[in-house]
Amino acid sequence: MPRYLALLRGINVGGHNKVAMTDLRDVAAALGHTEVATYIQSGNIVFTSAESDVASLADDLEREVAVRLGVRPAVVVVSRPELAKVIGDNPFPDETNPRYLHAVFRRDKIDESDIRAVAQAVQRAREAGSRDDATVVGRTLYLRTPDGLGRSELAAQLARSKVQSAGTARNWATVTKLMTMLGE
Repeated sequence: MPRYLALLRGINVGGHNKVAMTDLRDVAAALGHTEVATYIQSGNIVFTSAESDVASLADDLEREVAVRLGVRPAVVVVSRPELAKVIGDNPFPDETNPRYLHAVFRRDKIDESDIRAVAQAVQRAREAGSRDDATVVGRTLYLRTPDGLGRSELAAQLARSKVQSAGTARNWATVTKLMTMLGE
């Protein structure tokens, strides 16, 4: 059976939307998913399912988490091949520090106007002397912040944008660990 990764947005951030990972595993199991595992406290669920429609899997998880746990996180589901493609498409392969590279996963493809907005934000950051960079591939926004995410004006600009707010970010260490959990 296919393996999937569910990424929940805004779980256990700043003391809000507190959810125990055991409860997330129980929700996924109650939906009939098997081989359910979670990784760290930020809402990453790896599971096996006979269902093949990632949008339907995400909708079901959103609904059940809301009903059973009382929180309403956005959920993005990617298949094992989709995550492998995100890793393979990394436009910043020379970045050696996984804390400086993030992937923002979205349910839908990023449209041309949002791609232009990302390019404009990168340009503004560079004009201000930043080394940060960002680019879009498919439905993933890649963000490189060599001076740290917390100090990044580009990251702050993108966090206020529709491009990033419609998705959920993971650093590269988490992305590669989740790939390992899905089974390379």
